Amino acid sequence: QVQLVESGGGLVQAGGSLRLSCAASGRTISSYGMGWFRQAPGKERDFVAAISWSGATTYYTDSVKGRFTISRDNAKNTVYLHMNSLKPEDTAVYYCAANVGGGTYSYTGEYDYWGQGTQVTVSS
Repeated sequence: QVQLVESGGGLVQAGGSLRLSCAASGRTISSYGMGWFRQAPGKERDFVAAISWSGATTYYTDSVKGRFTISRDNAKNTVYLHMNSLKPEDTAVYYCAANVGGGTYSYTGEYDYWGQGTQVTVSS
């Protein structure tokens, strides 16, 4: 079993930056693909970004390309989401997820483990 814990969320003004962290425990995630998803109130959980097990491949939803960067440090068993130029529409609960397949999937059903989420609020 893998436990994922997100941190780094908070309240930020539009145009600001945040770095989310996802710390894994229970076993190493070095062979797992990792993803970030977000869910705004009353909406479905949407894909944000994913990174392959090696870190060689990344994938982003169009609305965050050029603003967000996903990265991983397998030595620390941690994945990050660097968010710049934040917009009010980025406001959501952000979830970290792991898939045993190791790939960069955008579908929630491809992920095997999920964290509890961290709130990101961007004020205008």
